[in-house]
Amino acid sequence: MPYRIAGIDVHKKILAVVVSNVEIESEYQFERRMFGSNPEQLRSLAAWLLEQEAEEVVMESTAQYWKPVWGALERYWKPICEKREGARRKSGTLHLAQALSNRGRRGRKRDFVDAERLVKRLVARELVLSFVPDPEQRLWRTVTRKKYQLRCDRVRLQNQLESLLEEAHIKLSSLVTDLLGVSARRMLKALADGETNPAALATLADERLRATPEQLCDALGACTELNPVYRRLLKMALEELRLIDEQIAQLDQEMANLLRPHQDAVERLAEVPGLGVDSAQQIIAEVGPTAETFPSAKCLSSWVGACPGDEESAGVNYSHRSPKGNRHMRRLLNQTANAAARTKGSIFEIVYRRSVPRLGHNQAIGAIAHRQCRLIWLILHQRVRYEERGPAVTKQSRQKRTARMIRQLRSLGYRIEAPNPQPSQAQAQ
Repeated sequence: MPYRIAGIDVHKKILAVVVSNVEIESEYQFERRMFGSNPEQLRSLAAWLLEQEAEEVVMESTAQYWKPVWGALERYWKPICEKREGARRKSGTLHLAQALSNRGRRGRKRDFVDAERLVKRLVARELVLSFVPDPEQRLWRTVTRKKYQLRCDRVRLQNQLESLLEEAHIKLSSLVTDLLGVSARRMLKALADGETNPAALATLADERLRATPEQLCDALGACTELNPVYRRLLKMALEELRLIDEQIAQLDQEMANLLRPHQDAVERLAEVPGLGVDSAQQIIAEVGPTAETFPSAKCLSSWVGACPGDEESAGVNYSHRSPKGNRHMRRLLNQTANAAARTKGSIFEIVYRRSVPRLGHNQAIGAIAHRQCRLIWLILHQRVRYEERGPAVTKQSRQKRTARMIRQLRSLGYRIEAPNPQPSQAQAQ
């Protein structure tokens, strides 16, 4: 019985599709067809693949143009292919190949030839394939990545705001810890609305602010002769920051609603030192609520790129540099590893202090990120809870961390019951 595989060379407006039987000893005989990328043409593509009895489909990850093709085949081709009579184990499988692994010789690039090369290299296992989660998890990824982009925009706008104030000779950022804190925002809003009295602006500061009223008046003294253009620019920046804050809050609630069925997984991850509710949601969006795609912690570490690499030649390993992986998880693990290394009394602080004299800061953080990645797999895959084994963990510190996590979860709409106080137990050694 023939086993046919289709290859798709994806472009913005057209798709070059080939199908061939791969269980033959002679040269592959390809059926060629060109399709458009609009929805009607994608449905025609799914129908043609069913007519050709294609068992698997491999396509190239061209920018974002592969996403509608994948979605259409996932909806119109895959279910029918999996349920038809005589279907095999891998029938209905979609593969997404990284474009670099399908590169051909320079000057020999043609659309149908590229699609044929996809099929040949898939059979020869020479393609680097990407992990594409199910539609629900892809939606989680879209929300969390959009929220990360908004936070980057917020940092960019904050830097632009500080630059604008320095240009206007307003030295407020030298006296406040957070330029977008409550006190600073009140003063900046009044400044944008036309206030020209430095003493009146200084009175808007919170009483807990370390800067004295005299220092604030000196820093805000330029407001008496401030050009109206600077006031309008300041007002525009504050309005844009307010809008970004509102959008981030909306995405926080959206993500909490999407992950409500997996609330237990969020709670278990948030208990790990260095992680919180937000980072737990991002991790689940990237690897799934149970990490079922990855059969072991080693596989997850390799996919993330948090494990040591190998660069061996003639029996000599020249480099242990970590391989490339999922850049979103690598960024997240780097942040959580730095936070865990600063968590007093945690096992990660001990590992950091023990490793940093020998490895240096960057490699010590990499070692902690590797440990955290394997720990994440255990928590999600085996549904266990984190147990702190650091020597300096006290009952009071545990209660403070638990209360902080409960406040964060409740602010996102989760229903959390406070744990009942229990008698103190022996510290874990």
